[in-house]
Amino acid sequence: MKSGTQLFSRFKTCLSLLLAMTAGCALSAAQQPTPESSDKALAESVQELRAQVQELRTAVAEIKSEASQYRAETQQLRKELDTVRAASLSGTSVPSQPAQSASALPVDQRLSAIEENAQLLQSQVKTEYQTKVESASKYRVRLSGLVLLNLFSNHGNVDNSDFPTYAAPTDTYGSRNSFGATLRQSELGLEVFGPEVHGAKTSGSVQFDFGGGFPSGALDSVNTGLVRLRTADVRFDWEHTSIIAGQDSLFFSPLSPTSFASLVIPSFGYSGNLWAWTPQLRVEHKFDIADDQNVIVQAGILDNVTGEPGYGTHREPQAGESSGQPAYALRAAWNSTRGGRPMGIGASGYYSRQNWGFGWTVDGWALASDWRIPLPSRLELSGEFYRGRAVGGLGGGIGQSLLFSGNPLNPVSDFRPLDSAGGWSQLKFAATSKLEFNGAFGLDSPFASDVHAFATPLSYYPSVLAANRSEMINFIYRPRSDLLFSGEYRHLRTTHIGSLDNADQVNMMMGVLF
Repeated sequence: MKSGTQLFSRFKTCLSLLLAMTAGCALSAAQQPTPESSDKALAESVQELRAQVQELRTAVAEIKSEASQYRAETQQLRKELDTVRAASLSGTSVPSQPAQSASALPVDQRLSAIEENAQLLQSQVKTEYQTKVESASKYRVRLSGLVLLNLFSNHGNVDNSDFPTYAAPTDTYGSRNSFGATLRQSELGLEVFGPEVHGAKTSGSVQFDFGGGFPSGALDSVNTGLVRLRTADVRFDWEHTSIIAGQDSLFFSPLSPTSFASLVIPSFGYSGNLWAWTPQLRVEHKFDIADDQNVIVQAGILDNVTGEPGYGTHREPQAGESSGQPAYALRAAWNSTRGGRPMGIGASGYYSRQNWGFGWTVDGWALASDWRIPLPSRLELSGEFYRGRAVGGLGGGIGQSLLFSGNPLNPVSDFRPLDSAGGWSQLKFAATSKLEFNGAFGLDSPFASDVHAFATPLSYYPSVLAANRSEMINFIYRPRSDLLFSGEYRHLRTTHIGSLDNADQVNMMMGVLF
């Protein structure tokens, strides 16, 4: 690229020519030529002026050419800068593509492109300035979240009015119909991208919602949900291996039905969907077997939760933690793509040693499978199935691990680990890139031989649940990536000891993602 000094020199040359032409014209006008010499002088003046005009035109053309070259190179540099910035924000490599020669475009198009790119660059700079999250360290931090409004109407009694999990036999006020609204399923998250350690990319994240209960004694407590920790983890990611430590969802039960009506508890929790936000340490390794196929193996230890309700502000060990050892889990899955859409099948196992006191020891376990299969006509089938024993801490057995013949705190009572089986399946239809429809069915069924083993069985909860079934259908419309609208109908059918209860919920949602 020529320097700006050369361009300025060209401009001075043009200016000198203009001054010379002006002076020549003035001098010619000031002189009074004789009739004999006028023709010769006029011819010489015209010839000289033509030479100066030609030189001036040549200089102007060179200036225009150089200015166009500078603009084209500036435009290319701005494009490369935008590409590098986008790649650094997304964590991907910068693609190498040949750029189109700026001289191949007309001048007016090049000037228009320069103006558009300048405006775009200014907009991006303003956006970066407004959305920057400052960190105490030098590493990049990203803020994300969801502001979600749920308008819900219940017909029938439920355990929890804004995101119910099962149908209940009674209601506080004796009414079977209710209407309400909530924003406590809104979420807030932070991600930090750390340095590279021994070849591994490090990162961390933390996510909160407002489903941690309600402040005691507050008049407006129903609309002031307490902040609750959902997940928080630290990751070390190599090319094919990852180590994850923190509180996370169950890696051996990775899927959930698609719904914005139930986020505090994953959809179909206690209706066949195993779930828990539990501390864990796991290792993942991926084996590539083809360009679009791989096998992933995951293994880890987890906090040995068993599902007893907590009381007060002091933490006491649950039955699983009282065993003195963690829970163990393993999962293997095959993943691929079909027509550019993800596809996968997985199988997993879980083991939990439990000590319930008074010499009552139990071996809790679960075997599970999960699948995600793309079908023709923009359909997708997904779901999970499990068979387990004493897995109430994971939502299995409708949250019940054991049943007792009498008071659970009385050593003369008898106990029985609860066997159960359940699962869910969903059919998704992607009508357009912005609109989808989902229909799902889920069931959790403790074994009747365990439920009826005692004449009057008791659990840690107010009533013993013998079966729980859920069905739902919804639509999700996203006119933009940061805006969503959704509507859902859900039916609950729950069998208690001595009763069968049904309930329905209609839920309308609007959310903004950031």
